[in-house]
Amino acid sequence: MAWMALGGFTFSLLNTIARSLSMQMDPFEAQFLRYFCGLIVMLPLLWYQGLSAYVPVNVKGQFWRGGVHTIGLMLWFVALPQIPLADMTAIGFTGPIFIMLGAAWFLGEPMRKDRWIAAAIGFAGVVVVVAPNLSGSGGWYNLVMLASSPVFAASFLITKHLTRTEKPGVIVMWQSITVTLFSLPLALMNWQAPTLWQWSGFMVAGLLGTIGHYSFTKAFSVADISATQSLRFLDLVWASLLGWLVFSDIPSKWTWLGAAVILVSTIWIARREGRRKEDPDIVN
Repeated sequence: MAWMALGGFTFSLLNTIARSLSMQMDPFEAQFLRYFCGLIVMLPLLWYQGLSAYVPVNVKGQFWRGGVHTIGLMLWFVALPQIPLADMTAIGFTGPIFIMLGAAWFLGEPMRKDRWIAAAIGFAGVVVVVAPNLSGSGGWYNLVMLASSPVFAASFLITKHLTRTEKPGVIVMWQSITVTLFSLPLALMNWQAPTLWQWSGFMVAGLLGTIGHYSFTKAFSVADISATQSLRFLDLVWASLLGWLVFSDIPSKWTWLGAAVILVSTIWIARREGRRKEDPDIVN
């Protein structure tokens, strides 16, 4: 539980830095520099373990995953400077639901009644968060952020497929390599020379991303995923606090209500799936 909480807090810090930097420059340049600096942070591992430790079995799959993840990042970075961190976090709670639907459609996993119920409740929560913002100026950025969730879900499903033949470290390394390569042409279109402080911010973001991924991996290795889902609501607390301190954003009651609805559906289906693994006789 402590590892999960640490990972959520780390990614909240990362998102805060990324939003601040994306408000200062072209979002596609910020996207490129975020992953380029993340790659720099991981280079000591490459030097220590040797190049042969990071040669992928499925090179084509690594580039497919990187391409899909880049598309999700394009949507995410475009919307990031335009919406509060709390709203972004609440919308991000839909990720597990999209992964569940994608697993049914693309990996052939059965789509049972309780999964459909969880998806319906989750989407109702999204409407609660997004709908009040659509009438305001720039409200469509909430839909852009929402559009990134199924794309990221597709990326994670590709990752799940790659884990059959690849080590986690190889996947993380090649994610940074491929996203950096795919993002470079977009970054060059409106390139501006980063300042020393901006370079420092991206390096910190790269380090935080590494720590966050390690924390989540550590949490999943010592506890059931279903048991960790309830702690995801802490992400909204961190995001709301940091958004208020850094950007003077105050989450609305609809953000909290919608996030709670989405999280309830996520926790409920996660626990159902956990009980189903323990007792295969459970059908619905």
